[in-house]
Amino acid sequence: MSGPFTSIPRLSLLDVGTTDAERVAFAQRVVQISHDVGFFTLVDHGVDCEVVDGWFGMVEDFFALAEDVKSLIDKRHSRHFRGWERVGAELTDNRVDHREQVDVSSEHEPYSPDVEPLFLRLDGPNQWLPDEVLPGFRPVVGDLFSRLGAVADEIMALIALGLGLDESRFRTLFGARPLSFAKLIRYPPTPAGEAGVNGHHDAGFLTVLMQHGIGGLEVQNPDGDWIGVPPERGAFVINMGEMLQSMTGNYVVATTHRVIAHEERYSAAYFHGPDLRTSLAPLDLGQPFVDAVAASARHRDAGFMAKRDELLSGAAGTTSTSVPVFGQQLWNYYVRSYPDNVRAHYPGEA
Repeated sequence: MSGPFTSIPRLSLLDVGTTDAERVAFAQRVVQISHDVGFFTLVDHGVDCEVVDGWFGMVEDFFALAEDVKSLIDKRHSRHFRGWERVGAELTDNRVDHREQVDVSSEHEPYSPDVEPLFLRLDGPNQWLPDEVLPGFRPVVGDLFSRLGAVADEIMALIALGLGLDESRFRTLFGARPLSFAKLIRYPPTPAGEAGVNGHHDAGFLTVLMQHGIGGLEVQNPDGDWIGVPPERGAFVINMGEMLQSMTGNYVVATTHRVIAHEERYSAAYFHGPDLRTSLAPLDLGQPFVDAVAASARHRDAGFMAKRDELLSGAAGTTSTSVPVFGQQLWNYYVRSYPDNVRAHYPGEA
């Protein structure tokens, strides 16, 4: 790119083509955009608009429930940090986020409650309302995970190919118990001077975000300007996470973004993630990728979200360093975002 981005690129999966050469060319384009911007919108991904509308119908039905009903699955009950939370329950960069949400994750048999390291205790069950309270909610969430996971797998394969790796490289590295999670979100209008969610990087490999007709998502370019991402019916927003930034030695960047809602807004974000034990050590990429990082201060100096102890010491934003494995990355997210929940279930860790 000739300068800082001023809009978010748009890609169609139809452009993958039918030949090996066309697929490689498209994959290289995906990787270049991921290097330059870290965000793109994706159309022709195979998920019909009517399916997405059905998902959001169920999301709106959930948030329309009485608070005492939603509180049956209050996140504070879960040592795995799953369930519903009130507006203002999450912190980002040590600032309150003005959104209500329900968090769900891939479900695996939990490890022993005293397993070490601590991050392995994140694996386990979701909280679900009784079926008679909101019939069909659990199957809808399962369908969302299945379909968006397939889209994410395709993008993951293209990124590997565009980096000069075997298409299956990341999928193999994701291990035996991949842990993806999703946030189903309702944003009330954001108070002046605040944010629905404050500026941040995502912790996972990549994110598939759905905006349901109402905008508010903003992406920060290298000049510090906030670039709006208008909603488009049938389009997903794809962005790269800190896990991928670490594994590519900062060639692919996790770009800071936030949400400011000017009216009530619903969205859903699916965070594609691996086994908690997956290494985040940089892969052995070709010299052109290494040279591109060395030549760009933005990439060379790209940081990671500050950890809880760093925030308490006065740090902020993306001033930290990477960690060895994904589980520690995810654990750091929960510790800085939900310190009260951490103290309740893991005394002394927040």
